[in-house]
Order: sequence, then structure tokens, then C-alpha cells
Amino acid sequence: MAKPVKTNPVQATSDIRLGTVTPDSGDDQEKLSSRDFVSSLSRGLEILSSFSRTSRKMTLSEVAAETNMSRATARRFLLTLVKEGFVVTDGKLFDLTPKVLDLGFSVLSKIGVWDRARPFMERLSEQTGESCTAAILDGLDVVYVAGVQAHNIISVGITVGSRQSAFYTANGRVLLAAQPEENWDGIIANARLVPRTRHSVTNKAELRGILEDVREQGWSLVDQELEEGLLSIAIPLRYRSGVIAGSINIAIPSIRATRETMIETYLPKLQQTAEDIQLSLAH
Repeated sequence: MAKPVKTNPVQATSDIRLGTVTPDSGDDQEKLSSRDFVSSLSRGLEILSSFSRTSRKMTLSEVAAETNMSRATARRFLLTLVKEGFVVTDGKLFDLTPKVLDLGFSVLSKIGVWDRARPFMERLSEQTGESCTAAILDGLDVVYVAGVQAHNIISVGITVGSRQSAFYTANGRVLLAAQPEENWDGIIANARLVPRTRHSVTNKAELRGILEDVREQGWSLVDQELEEGLLSIAIPLRYRSGVIAGSINIAIPSIRATRETMIETYLPKLQQTAEDIQLSLAH
């Protein structure tokens, strides 16, 4: 089989689902004034987001430090969230409750493209015997919107609604590479390259080079940068119009795959799946 080292380049897109934020460009754009901004709501949302970033239970002091609030302010917001059922506490540690999922899953359930994509992802998982996921970009994170877990002794499991840094995931790099090039300086400047493994990229110039390669070749391969012993390859998923809806990937433990087999064996199947999904979409 010829080595498919290159597919259609990842075209830049400003689709808001990919997390692109562009400045207002006309007088007809509604601008947010200080009178319209509700700081207490913003702080409450920051409290909730802090648990997503840390992925653990936290004390009052830890929440205050994570959100740059005083202990007294953080305490008021936490107790309000406890009363509303979004946070639970044992008197010392605070944690999110499943009620928070109502906020996210109501959005994910409306993204019809992923309902359409799931049967094709299931077929890909059956053909390869490996796990398959789909993701969108939210700021500098990827959020998983669909997934099929393979039934292996050693398998890769992803929870729908969970998130990871876009910089160390194949899904994330494909979506970052699709951002308009004028946004790249800001993306790179704000990149928090906290290494996850000994293989993780920590140099921002190197990261830019990787994203340039991803844009040119049309796919991304991440070799044990997110987790030791895990390889992942991803490509963008497009609507018929060419706008990127998100990305899909295959993740495989390194005991069953190499960089070469990821590219030569799994990439063509991933590309075919993306093409089949695209043809099934109405727009």
C-alpha cells in the first residue's frame, strides 16, 4: 500500500464551534458594555470551571487560589452553588455534582452531526478493533462529543463531555491547525505546555512547526505526548461546504501499533470514515 503521508491540507476556518474568536468588525456588531457584564455570574462560572481544570476535589483555600478570589468571596459562591445543587461538600472538600452535566449535555445533544457520525465511528471501531472519538475545540481545549470504545483487554476510554489540552492531543492539533493563521501568534503565546509525559513538546517554536506540518499534511499523529504508551491519529471532519465540524481520531496502545502502522494502516480507514460521514451530512 502506498504510504498516505498527505491528504487535503487543513484549511483555515473561523467556525465558532472550533473556538475561534474574532474582534468585532463592523458598527452593526453588538458590543458588550460594562453595564451589560454581570461580574457575579462570571465569577460563579469561574468557580465551576476551576473544578474542570483541576479534575479533583478542592478545599476552600484551593478554590480561592485557583480562581484568584479571596477566601470569603470564594466561600460565598461555593455555598450558593451548594444550595443550587451544583456543588457538594463534606465540610472540608468541595466537588461538582452530576447536576453540572445538565449544562453540558443539553448542548452536546443538539449537535446533530455527531448523531449522524456515530454509526460510521462504530463501523470504524469494529473494522480496526480500536477506540474512536470525535471532538470539537473550546478555547485551547478539546471537548469530546462522541466516542466508541473498543472491547479489548487494554482499551482507550474517553467520556463524552470530558476535555483535554488541545496541544497534546491529535484531535486538538488538527483543530488548532485549522484556525486562521492570524490567530496563531495568540494561540502559541497562550499555550500552557505543561508536559504530560517525557515525550511531550515543551518548546513553543517546535509546537508552531508541528501545527504547520499538520495543516500541510491534513492529519495529526501524537506519539505518547498525552499519555505514555498511547498513540493517536486524527483528521478534520467537514460539512459538505468545507467548514470543519470537528475532528475524529483513533487511539491505540503502543503495544499494538507503531507510528508507521498508524499512518499506513489506520489513517486510510480514518480518512474513508470521515468521507462517508461528510457525504451523509445534509450541508
